[in-house]
Amino acid sequence: MAAALSTVRLRKYGYVGAVLAVVGAIGFAVSRGFAWGDWIAPLCTALVMGGLLSMLYPPWVRLRARRRSSRYAVEGAYDITDDNIMMRSGSESGGIAWDGVAQVRDTPEFWIVYVGRMPATVIPRRLMSAEDAETLRVFMASRGLLQLR
Repeated sequence: MAAALSTVRLRKYGYVGAVLAVVGAIGFAVSRGFAWGDWIAPLCTALVMGGLLSMLYPPWVRLRARRRSSRYAVEGAYDITDDNIMMRSGSESGGIAWDGVAQVRDTPEFWIVYVGRMPATVIPRRLMSAEDAETLRVFMASRGLLQLR
């Protein structure tokens, strides 16, 4: 679950990192032909390194989240009704009303439920039978919440 939510939240770091790395590489290549290239090269090298580190940040966060969450994993359950999604995990429980859900994104393993622009929770498909998953998919599509990848 943490990996699915972090993928959505950390996507921007990959984009920013790619832009920094490309700008740094172009600056480094262009500066080689000019007299001022010797003082601009360290800046371009820093841009490339910053970009690479920014692109490596999301996988590092996901790895740490998987490692950490595996120690705390407990059995949980979802109760999905026409009014809300109730989640139970250990002694904790919480719910999200369907009226507050802005969209639901479809991924291979999960449905990611958004409240506003923020991902609020995920609904793992492996916890459902195929019939229940199809019923839920039809329900979300009928409400206009479901967005395919």
